[in-house]
Amino acid sequence: MCEQQRIYYFFFCISKKHILLRCNFSIPMMKTISLKMDELIFEETEEILLTCKKPRNRYINEALNYYNHAQKRLLLEKMLQRESKAVHASSMEVLRDFENIDDELQTV
Repeated sequence: MCEQQRIYYFFFCISKKHILLRCNFSIPMMKTISLKMDELIFEETEEILLTCKKPRNRYINEALNYYNHAQKRLLLEKMLQRESKAVHASSMEVLRDFENIDDELQTV
């Protein structure tokens, strides 16, 4: 994510004492996109926006953020399943080795 570093100066006058604060903020850069939506989805979105009183841009950003998190979880789940299958054989081999050690200790 590309962020722009900005320095802001705040000037306060409290009880005839002047205070100047210098603050650094990271501000995420906004990108402009063209979006084609199905008409039914657009109408439903507009109805929801009227009730929640949120700007369309904010609503779409939050929806995409939620969807991205869900997709990352699915990708992580698939990766863990692949890796689990990859180590399954060696895990079973280690388990057999431990069982053999346990059997040998019981016979002694």
